[in-house]
Amino acid sequence: MKKSKTKPWHVNLLTLFPEMFPGSLGQSLSGKALGKDVWSYECINIRDFAGGVHKCVDDTPFGGGAGMVMRPDVIEKALLSIKQPGRKIYMSPRGKPLNQALIEDLATTPTLTILCGRYEGVDQRLLDAHNFEEISIGDYVLSGGEPAAIILMDACIRLLDGVMGNKATPDEESFSNGLLEYPHYTRPAQWTDANGQLRTIPEVLISGHHKNIESWRLEQSEILTRERRYDLWKKHMKNRQ
Repeated sequence: MKKSKTKPWHVNLLTLFPEMFPGSLGQSLSGKALGKDVWSYECINIRDFAGGVHKCVDDTPFGGGAGMVMRPDVIEKALLSIKQPGRKIYMSPRGKPLNQALIEDLATTPTLTILCGRYEGVDQRLLDAHNFEEISIGDYVLSGGEPAAIILMDACIRLLDGVMGNKATPDEESFSNGLLEYPHYTRPAQWTDANGQLRTIPEVLISGHHKNIESWRLEQSEILTRERRYDLWKKHMKNRQ
């Protein structure tokens, strides 16, 4: 009896600029995984669902103010064209922060539909009517949701089965254990930089003593986290109590 092929992790993208995809996701590990059907995507051009000669997708905001707002009726038509939208996400600077725990959750969700906004944003009624989950990649504003969608997808794709060669790698990276990742070193063991300074690597890394190496890496992670992300350090210390 033939084993049924696992369905790829799939993302529907509601966008005004479908040509922005797959972008960087078509390269390197994610690009290879796309070619092997580990994941898939479909772009739905919102403008295709706008009426009139000019295919207008936006209008002036009620109450006044600068910029334009994307119309709910047009986006809804585009959304309803998707047979299986799955979990619906709107990339927004006011959304909940994207972190590793959320990425791991999204990577196990079979289908996502990501709405990429433009202009001043999307009519709130559309988000409310279809229970869109708002997610932010950081405390800054982009020209549109497409770059944010690519970041979210990239972080998810690398966690999918068969994408990364070393299965242990995700468990050792920043945020996997609540700490920032330790420093990395490779050959040559002795290197003189452009300023003429000789730079060597920590002796423990060439000691062959795996337990000492593990202890050193944990110590370095804790030092970096305490210095650079005190918010994470406080959470880490609380969890240790």
